[in-house]
Amino acid sequence: MWNRKNLKSRDTEPVSPEQAYQYAVRLLTGRDYTVARLRQKLMTRHVPEQDLEAVLIRLQRERWLDDGRYAERFAESALSSGRYYGARLREEMRRRGFTAGAIAEVLAPLLTESDEISEVKSVAERRYPGFSYATATDRDKRRVVGFLQRRGFGFSAIMRALRAEE
Repeated sequence: MWNRKNLKSRDTEPVSPEQAYQYAVRLLTGRDYTVARLRQKLMTRHVPEQDLEAVLIRLQRERWLDDGRYAERFAESALSSGRYYGARLREEMRRRGFTAGAIAEVLAPLLTESDEISEVKSVAERRYPGFSYATATDRDKRRVVGFLQRRGFGFSAIMRALRAEE
């Protein structure tokens, strides 16, 4: 049976700085990474510490790696799609390796520009078209409110948005 455990992995051999750089560029052409996440991926390739730092600095200097740009893109995408908002968005960004300072810097202008109640209405309408809080059963109300809370919206904003139609 073929699997990775049975094969001698090329990941266990030390990698030259140029190989590490090429590997990192290949990763970054597919999607953005934070510095912290890319450091982890390079460490799994057994890149020596001094080479690892040199590769990360080179990638940042060449603008392949930019936490600020990635944080802005991620936050804007999450907010516009309704995938995450508020506390949930902060948590997702922390999980992806963004620093607290970068998160605060990116989210401050984005969250002050948006109106949470209109965002709640928009997300609820997209997910549950035709939902009416006034005529819904208790079960449906809990389901919709729970969905919106998992997206990161505050309970008071959810209730104001859903009751606004009454």
